[in-house]
Amino acid sequence: MGDLGVIGGGALGLGAALRLGSAGRRVVVLEREPQLGGLAAGFRPGDDSTATLEKFYHHIFKTDRTIIRLIDDLGLTPDLVWGQPVSSMLRGGRIYPMSVTGVLRFSAIPLLARLRFGALVAALKAVPNERLFGGQTAAAWTRRWAGRSAYEGFVGPQLAGKFGDRAPDIAMSWLWSRFHERTIRLGYLKGGFQRFYDALGERIRSMGGEIVLGARATSIRAVDGAVEVETDSGLRRFDRLLVTAPQRIFQDLAQGLPDDYAHRFPGPEFYSAHVVILALDRPLTNQYWISIGDPGYPFLVVVEHTNFMPPADYGGRHLVYLGNYLPDNAPLFKKSEEEVLAQFLPALKRFNSGFDRSWVKQQWQFRAPYAQPIVPPGYLDRLPPTTTPLPGVYLATMAHVYPQDRGQNYSLALGDRVAGEMLSD
Repeated sequence: MGDLGVIGGGALGLGAALRLGSAGRRVVVLEREPQLGGLAAGFRPGDDSTATLEKFYHHIFKTDRTIIRLIDDLGLTPDLVWGQPVSSMLRGGRIYPMSVTGVLRFSAIPLLARLRFGALVAALKAVPNERLFGGQTAAAWTRRWAGRSAYEGFVGPQLAGKFGDRAPDIAMSWLWSRFHERTIRLGYLKGGFQRFYDALGERIRSMGGEIVLGARATSIRAVDGAVEVETDSGLRRFDRLLVTAPQRIFQDLAQGLPDDYAHRFPGPEFYSAHVVILALDRPLTNQYWISIGDPGYPFLVVVEHTNFMPPADYGGRHLVYLGNYLPDNAPLFKKSEEEVLAQFLPALKRFNSGFDRSWVKQQWQFRAPYAQPIVPPGYLDRLPPTTTPLPGVYLATMAHVYPQDRGQNYSLALGDRVAGEMLSD
C-alpha cells in the first residue's frame, strides 16, 4: 500500500491524519504555512512570553467532546483550564453580562420579551437537531417565536455584527447550533492551542507519518490509479488524497474536474476574518468577551484574553483582540495598519474612559480569507460531496461542519469521519 496524503495541517487535516495513521497507513500532511494549526495557529507575543497566543481568538466548550478527548489522549489535560469568564453584550451604551440570569436583566428589551426569549433559548437547547428549521431564516424565525423586541434588541444586532448586509439571509439552523451547542463554561489550553497542534503532529510522526511544513501545493491530478500533487519542492504521489483547503482553492489546483462541477456545487460565500491584537500595560476592562450590539463601532467584538488567562503567561502583557468578519472588498482591507489603529483605538474610550494610546506597547494585525461561511437556507445544496470526480481525491473543508459553525472540535470530528470514508473506500 502506498502513502495517503492530506493537504492542510489545521484541525481538519490533522484529525484525518491521526485516524489514517491509527489504522496503520502511512500518511503525509502537506501544510503551506511554517506551523501547524490553521486558523488556531499561534505566535509568541514577546520573547518573555511563556505561552503562544492564537492569531484569532479561540476557546472551547464543555460540549466539545472530540477535542477534549484528544487533549487527554495527548497527555495535556492537566493544562486544560476551565472557567466562566465574564461574557457580555454592549447594547444601548450599556454592557450586559450574558449568563442565564443575565438575559433576564437585559433591559434593552421589555421584561415580558426577556422571559419569552429566555424560554425560547431553553427550548432550543432541547431541540436535538436542525431539521425542524429547514428552509427558515434566523431573522424570520426569531421574529415569529421570540417576538419583534427580542429580535431587534438582541438577535438582530448580533447577526448584523457578524454578517453585515447578509444578516437577513442566515439560516435558522446556524443560529440553532450556536444556542444548542455552546456552554457558559469555557476551556483554554494553558500555553496556547499551538501546543495541542504540535503534539498532534508529533503523534502522527510517531505512527510513521510525515509532516511537511512550508509545502504549497500547485496542482492535483489523478494519474494511473494514483493521485499526484505538485508542490513548490517537488512531486508527491499518493494512493488517496484528502484536500482540506477551501473549495475554490481546490478547484484552482485540481486538473480534470468536469466543466459543470463548480456550477453544480458553487459552495458557500465567505467572509474574511480580521483582528487587531493589542498588548497593553494595564487592563482595558474586567470582561473577557464583549459582543458589540450598537452601531458605530469599527469592530464587532472585544476579547480581552488576559481576563481569562493570566497576563503573567505573556510577560505581563494585557492582550486584547478587536475582531471583525468582513467581505473581501471591505474598505478596511485597503487601509494601512496605522490607519486601522487610528480608526479602532478611539472607540476603546467607550469601554474605559481613561484609555490612552500610550497604553499600547505592541500591536499585531492578522487577516484570514475563507474564515466565516455565509449560511443561507438551502446551504447544503451548494456544498460538494466529500468524494470528488477525481478518483481517489476527497474534499472536506470548514464549510462541511454544517450545521455547526466553524470550531476546532467540529473540524477534528469531520476529519476523523472523512478519513473513515477514505479507509472504507
